[in-house]
Amino acid sequence: MRAVVIHAPHDLRVEEFAAGEENIGPRDVRVRIAAGGICGSDLHYFNHGGFGTVRIKEPMVLGHEIAGKVVDVGSAVGAVTAGMRVAVNPSQPCNDCEYCHEGMRNQCVNMRFLGSAMRFPHVQGGFRQSLTVDAAQIVPIPDNMTMAEAAMAEPLSVCLHAARRAGSLMGKRVLVTGCGPIGALMVLVAAHAGAADIVVTDISDFPLSLAKRIGASRTINVATEPDGLKDYAAGKGTVHVLFEASGHQSALTGALAAIRPGGIIVQLGLGGDVTLPINTLVAKEIELRGTFRFDPEFALAVELMSKGLIDVKPLITQSLHFDQANEAFQTAGDRSKAMKVQLSFA
Repeated sequence: MRAVVIHAPHDLRVEEFAAGEENIGPRDVRVRIAAGGICGSDLHYFNHGGFGTVRIKEPMVLGHEIAGKVVDVGSAVGAVTAGMRVAVNPSQPCNDCEYCHEGMRNQCVNMRFLGSAMRFPHVQGGFRQSLTVDAAQIVPIPDNMTMAEAAMAEPLSVCLHAARRAGSLMGKRVLVTGCGPIGALMVLVAAHAGAADIVVTDISDFPLSLAKRIGASRTINVATEPDGLKDYAAGKGTVHVLFEASGHQSALTGALAAIRPGGIIVQLGLGGDVTLPINTLVAKEIELRGTFRFDPEFALAVELMSKGLIDVKPLITQSLHFDQANEAFQTAGDRSKAMKVQLSFA
């Protein structure tokens, strides 16, 4: 088959890939991939060869936001049949470590996550013409859902998990800093969860215009309006929950004055170590919560989209054939015109 393979920073090739999947196991499902979304981590591999201590040590197929059609199933697979249209959950926890047993499968110490260089040999990703996964990773999608929407289930799951970490958003004022795909999806999730006021900050006008379109109450370009959050810092602050999706220290520290006492910060963005004014967190009793991947939220993401309760379509700004992968990755990195760029494998 052919696949989108990263060899080194800016060395992305569409080439033949020996999958080693000739034999299908009893619990396996083979999927012909139809659509795949380019994620921020894919861009880190493309631009820098990895992120933090995670580095490419061998050629790796990228991609973990994928959907397609089932073409074959193993002998022990019952609920999934050939011909089904499905979203593919990129997470394969071991179900045997202490965290899996405690119901924290997103923290699995033996996790196999598609398109990840965290392990060696690397876990090859889903930007290829077909892929074989465990049946537990398959979530059927209804006829009214496009493959493009189904490929958004993974990033939407990340935001649903972040919302769960925050607790109830009903009637709350929510601030989202950083309006890339995750920040934008966080706007959709916060609106669905009943947030009364959703404020979004970024340094680019294009993503902010999309945020306004999908439900943000107010958008602030902090590059041109550096004091834009000043009004929300009245008293001791008025924001109940901050979803920090940029990964930049300046976004996190710049929002602290706007957070009310007892407020919650959910850190979504990853950008390396930061220095925090601990005295502010202590004095205002602000809670800082991490959020990592997802677990049951993947099936929930598919359900919410299929019922029309969350509409991700406005965020899919470009779709290119996978033969144009290099152009697609370049486009995905251009925040002046792209939100979510997907690859088509049709």
